[in-house]
Amino acid sequence: MSHETSPDVQNLEHHECWAMLRMVSVGRLAVLADGRPDIFPINYTVDGGTLVFRTGEGTKLAGSSKGAAVALEADGVDQETGLAWSVVVKGSADVITGNEHLMETTQLYLFPWQAGKKDAFVRITPDSVTGRRFRVTEPVTWWTQLSGAAKASPE
Repeated sequence: MSHETSPDVQNLEHHECWAMLRMVSVGRLAVLADGRPDIFPINYTVDGGTLVFRTGEGTKLAGSSKGAAVALEADGVDQETGLAWSVVVKGSADVITGNEHLMETTQLYLFPWQAGKKDAFVRITPDSVTGRRFRVTEPVTWWTQLSGAAKASPE
């Protein structure tokens, strides 16, 4: 599989991807729900070579249990350099069980942003971790006068 990039896009090395994932704590989790993709914002933490997040009962938990295939995307921008990055983790997810494993996981600095009961800890074990770094272009490059134009009603 070819990863074509322009001269302005740099593929990140494996260790750089992990460094970027440690710089932020919010990403988007993609799961399959009833055979259709769904995506959720989550806050996570890096734990060794895995990612861990907390959640409660619902679609997110059902779609990230029992070795389910998932993807997580996280990104950021360095305001000083204008360099942006994006990292995608693909792998499997399992609910963390067992007293010893749960005790280790509760020591992670991981507090959900949204209120509510979030007593399930989920671990994403990656099959692949890829990332890119690129310069953010000036808005004049991608912004057009039509970007903010009112849309006509469909008739």
